[in-house]
Amino acid sequence: MDPVLAGVLQLLALIAALALAHVPLGACMARVYSSDKHWRVEKWIYRGIGVDPDTEMRWPAYLRGVLAFSAVSVFFLYLLQRFQGHLPGSLGFKSIDPDQAFNTAASFVTNTNWQSYYGEQTMGHVVQTAGLAVQNFVSAAVGIAVAVALVRGFARSRTGELGNFWSDLVRGTVRVLLPLSVVAAIVLVACGVIQNFSGIHEVGRFMGGQQQWNGGAVASQEAIKEIGTNGGGYFNANSAHPFENPTPFTNLFEIFLLLVIPFSLTRTFGIMVGSRKQGYAILATMVTIWVGFIALMMWTEFAHHGPAPQIAGGAMEGKETRIGVGASSIFAVSTTLTSTGAVDSFHSSFTGLGGGITMLGMQLGEIAPGGTGSGLYGMLIMAVIAVFIAGLMVGRTPEYLGKKIGTREIKFAACYILITPALVLVFTAAAMALPTPAHSMTNTGAHGFSEILYAYTSAGNNNGSAFAGLNADTQWFNSTLGLAMVLGRFLPMVFVLALAGSLAEQKPVPATAGTLRTEKPLFTGLLVGAILIITGLTYFPALALGPLAEGLAS
Repeated sequence: MDPVLAGVLQLLALIAALALAHVPLGACMARVYSSDKHWRVEKWIYRGIGVDPDTEMRWPAYLRGVLAFSAVSVFFLYLLQRFQGHLPGSLGFKSIDPDQAFNTAASFVTNTNWQSYYGEQTMGHVVQTAGLAVQNFVSAAVGIAVAVALVRGFARSRTGELGNFWSDLVRGTVRVLLPLSVVAAIVLVACGVIQNFSGIHEVGRFMGGQQQWNGGAVASQEAIKEIGTNGGGYFNANSAHPFENPTPFTNLFEIFLLLVIPFSLTRTFGIMVGSRKQGYAILATMVTIWVGFIALMMWTEFAHHGPAPQIAGGAMEGKETRIGVGASSIFAVSTTLTSTGAVDSFHSSFTGLGGGITMLGMQLGEIAPGGTGSGLYGMLIMAVIAVFIAGLMVGRTPEYLGKKIGTREIKFAACYILITPALVLVFTAAAMALPTPAHSMTNTGAHGFSEILYAYTSAGNNNGSAFAGLNADTQWFNSTLGLAMVLGRFLPMVFVLALAGSLAEQKPVPATAGTLRTEKPLFTGLLVGAILIITGLTYFPALALGPLAEGLAS
């Protein structure tokens, strides 16, 4: 079959599967976060942590819950790594160095899952399952909880209460992420993904050296890695490794898993605000950007610039032959437009423009469809910006979902969209200006700059993928990337929850003939345009020095 046709057919099959899951999963999550009933196992958890799940929280209390839980999670995961050498099931691996332990703890707690280490040579079974896999669940649940709090801000009126963080956290984990992960893990095991607690085995010799592999609870971690848009692989090769992703079917299934919750949350949003059409407008915006990026990526990777791509039928360097160019392009776009960061190919080996597309996907804020929760609240922030722009054009006070977007609300939204680019560009500039970080670059010129820019774009946007030619396992990169992850995750959440509290306090504004219809295609087009223009104005100079210069020179 023609490789381009194969890629298009896989994309159509993926869209069909996502469409089938959209309504039932979105409606299920709306029921989960709107219910006033607690399951018995949830009550046990509430007693164990000493909280009242029925107590409503205003945004400062909700934020304190998010920050306190995340701080304890970082501390626990850091200690687990530091004591790994003394724990059973460590496979003989030593304890993790302080800078890398901090980087990894910050990475997994912030839903980034950046890995500056070889997973199969560094982390034992206890750290992988009791540490990293647990954070895959709860970090994703935190993101959904914050998104639901913002949705409640739009849905409620004359109250500053946004729900209960602890209830949202537990319900998201127990009722949404766990059941989906169990089903997905069973499918992956049936398709050849390994699931065991095997030790290290020598499987042969290669060029005079030993070839060794260790087993692990890979299928269960692979499931939540994708469902929770986490991305951290059990093995260094991530989803390119046959133990994690053995067949073209598992590859497409994993793409489905990483997209299904972010896309379905738009249905949850529409139900909770009382207008499914509003959810469809947000969904249409996400789908438009996602499909457009996939089309661009396939064009750049199938363009046959040069004899090698022409002979191979596409830019096959760094891609698995069992997966191919088309499926690798879909995976690369989907993982960088969400906050997943999982990879089934070597992004550094993509064409210059193809690598730029992966970077631009993250620089949009990973909102099409984005991470579990973070994609929805990021898109809603952009919707607030879009209605503000529309209000300026017609000279009318902007409104969204019956709430006025005044000075206070637009300041919160503006701070949200400025904080991540500031982190990315400042850290990139510092790394390029100082002599030591540049020694980690294995390439010079435009591609070398792209390695640095990609790393901080990935960390600041909580993605976790990399141009892996960069040696990031240094004190500089472990520390600064860890700091970028923490600030890039929690500072935006401050502004999201503050905006939610401000909106919840408002009295609804009745719609009039002059009200902007935000459920119409016109608004979808405005929102897509606002996203692309804002991102372009922010990052174009940096992109011009890296992937654009490389792509135009090739």
